[in-house]
Amino acid sequence: MSSAKERRTSNQITIPTITTSQSTPQTPREQKKKKILFKCALTNTISDVLTNREGWAQTQGDDWQFFWVTREWMTTCYDKHKFTEKQLICHFRNDFELTRKDFLIKNYKKARKAKEKSGVDVATEFNFIPSSYVLPAEYHLFVEEFRKYPTDTIWIMKPVAGAQGKGIFLFRKLKHVQEWKKKDSSGSEALPYVVQSYIHNPYLVGGKKFDVRIYVLFRPMNAWVHREGFARFSHSRYSTESVDDAFVHLTNVAVAKTAADYDPERGLKWSLPKLFRFFKSMHGQSKVSKTMNDLAKVIIESLKSVQNLIIQDTHCFELYGYDILFDENLKPWLLEVNASPSLTASSQEDFELKYRVLNHMIDVLDIEKKWVARYRSQL
Repeated sequence: MSSAKERRTSNQITIPTITTSQSTPQTPREQKKKKILFKCALTNTISDVLTNREGWAQTQGDDWQFFWVTREWMTTCYDKHKFTEKQLICHFRNDFELTRKDFLIKNYKKARKAKEKSGVDVATEFNFIPSSYVLPAEYHLFVEEFRKYPTDTIWIMKPVAGAQGKGIFLFRKLKHVQEWKKKDSSGSEALPYVVQSYIHNPYLVGGKKFDVRIYVLFRPMNAWVHREGFARFSHSRYSTESVDDAFVHLTNVAVAKTAADYDPERGLKWSLPKLFRFFKSMHGQSKVSKTMNDLAKVIIESLKSVQNLIIQDTHCFELYGYDILFDENLKPWLLEVNASPSLTASSQEDFELKYRVLNHMIDVLDIEKKWVARYRSQL
């Protein structure tokens, strides 16, 4: 019989803790033998999930089976670490091939060119990232493309390794793109940027722009898309009159939180199921089904574009955070892929969603061998 208790973190988010009573007490040796040992470099939701998972115990040594590592660990320790057969970590050595914006663009273009060469109509079959260029390397190609567009076209600049909306700006005139060329006071070169044609016709809900965060679990050569996720809305109603208002054009929570009237509990989020129910009510099941198929194709094709580049180490997995924007025709556009999607909760609802996603992730990874045992019992 199971009983549930509750505890609270310092930020007052409630976490369920499950305890199980057993009819036959086990010896300490038997209990230790069955424990799955983990290490966790973070103190947010993933730490709560691992700590509260039945049959798991934290270790400070190298006898772990599961380690939620940092990017720094991957850089400094991965190549030197001698993995045992059962050890599993949460990143691939070179996942930047998919998650750094400039590499994402480079690999997308390469895959698109290969598709076109094989006779695929890429305009309709492989077109899910807006026209994009990496600066400064492709500056002259960008200028050539820029001059083909109407003069009032909006473009967006993003630092290749930026996050939380930092460093992003929009522009209409070519002279404004010179910002990235400027050197800082130390005289160092400006960081590379990605410049993209701005999606001018985003789908709006209540007059506001939004994008969606979709969680994708990847292990060599399998991928799982979680049914849950969320839509993040801009703080202010959409308009193209001003390209300088971040509250209009950016949906990052880090940006919205700086607004004077931001409410952390109310927030600016919808759950993914709620968003698709809204789509269904507005456009019908057939249209929504096509959109979901298109979305699945975006995820599959993006992963295929790097399958021969990312080191397929069986000791590794990745929980990617895909950021998708839908236009007014419900066409999904890939904005970026995050290797370290935020696991810090902004509200109780946000915490519960991320807790479920991470718990289900552990289920799918099947470190406890529950699915293997169930499969074998059916043979």
